[in-house]
Amino acid sequence: MSDLHYLPATEALRLFRSRELSPVELMTAVIARAEAVEPAINAFAETRFDEAMDAARAAQERYAGAGDPPGPLAGLPVAVKEEAPIAGQKNTLGSVPLRDVVADHTAAFVQRIIDAGGIVHARSATPEFCCAPFTWTKLWGVSRNPWNTAFSPGGSSGGSAASLAAGSATLATGSDIGGSIRIPSSFCGVTGFKPPYGRVPEMEIFNLDHYCHEGPLARSVADCALLENVIAGPHPSDVASLRPKLEIPGRLEPVTGMRIALSVDLGCYAVDDDVAANTRAAADRLRDAGATVQEVSLPWQLETINRAARIHFGMIFGPSVRDIYEKYADDLTPYARRFITESDEISKADWVSGLALEAGIYAPLGELLEEYDALICPTFAVPALPAEYDTDQPVHVNGQPRGDWLDVLMTLPFNIASRCPVLSIPSGRSRDGVPTGLSVVGKTYDDITVFRIAAAHEERFPWLDSPDRRPPLIP
Repeated sequence: MSDLHYLPATEALRLFRSRELSPVELMTAVIARAEAVEPAINAFAETRFDEAMDAARAAQERYAGAGDPPGPLAGLPVAVKEEAPIAGQKNTLGSVPLRDVVADHTAAFVQRIIDAGGIVHARSATPEFCCAPFTWTKLWGVSRNPWNTAFSPGGSSGGSAASLAAGSATLATGSDIGGSIRIPSSFCGVTGFKPPYGRVPEMEIFNLDHYCHEGPLARSVADCALLENVIAGPHPSDVASLRPKLEIPGRLEPVTGMRIALSVDLGCYAVDDDVAANTRAAADRLRDAGATVQEVSLPWQLETINRAARIHFGMIFGPSVRDIYEKYADDLTPYARRFITESDEISKADWVSGLALEAGIYAPLGELLEEYDALICPTFAVPALPAEYDTDQPVHVNGQPRGDWLDVLMTLPFNIASRCPVLSIPSGRSRDGVPTGLSVVGKTYDDITVFRIAAAHEERFPWLDSPDRRPPLIP
């Protein structure tokens, strides 16, 4: 197995248990791959390879019968987004003023990964404060898309998605406040799950922000479910965490007889032709799987969605980093400064009107999901953004400039409708060689249906499972 670094997590666990493969062999391969590709993609904010090898040796002993039995992730290399604190490790949020910050505690969902035997071999890069759909900072430089390094891996979980696509991680974590799991998953051709609000315990204060979600990224639907089952469930530190714990079953029922709604533009987005074509092709695959897929329209208005999101971010996200801005504005990235100053335009009265806007946005989606089992749509309106894109630049859709960067974030409505689970899966590739993504949107808290649909599509559209379906970055 010369491409161990692309071995699915579920298959690696099977081979560990049968003693056909050791965690040391897998970790060695993944680290070697990371050392080969990192100069090109820059997915990692920090690596911990020596510690990871020690942990892999300990996992190997457990599989040999020494000590405690191996946990559900034992021996697997997991890239954890640098945003999530791990006690004793840096927690900089990609910001120069925070470059010396070291976490004094570990996030609950990360502790679950560690307790399950997952090995954190690297911390994945993010944009500053995780507030952008691309990944570059003054602290870490520019992260790039393994499929075409002229493009971004997305953000804010860009390092996680890039490392999975490049083979330098087996599993990865992300967080999502406006698309930050799904956008990188789409750009890099991996699978990313935004759980419904409360499914995975979140860190204070953002555990009380209903736009915020922690979730898994992986190279397959089964691997994504594996990690989700470890990190999900109620936790005493998070009052919003849901009871009882939901388990994604290992065997997912087929989609025969399901009714699935299809919207290529969500009623208001301009969508790249390649993205639209790949979305329709994905719908055809689900029809082949036995589902009824019908095109629908939504009465959404782009200005309403963008306004609701800006109010929310302005009232919560911007003020959360204002102290840093007031002391160190010159050290911040331009996009972070703009994000914070825009919050000055939001008033308390806006907050109330924003809640009304959010209710109006969800209402037609809720009605639609009463009639259908799920909705499918593009994850992002364009295949990818340039690697060094900034939010003051236009985004071109089919050659036409869009002046507002939020105009291509087709993920935003589903942070507003935050109780809806959403899985982003690969739908194809664009003319630039970068992947495109399909979002599977479920009824509130109906995670299992979303995984069923994603698995049915993956069965008919395998991805990253052979060299001809992987980034041509290096052999």
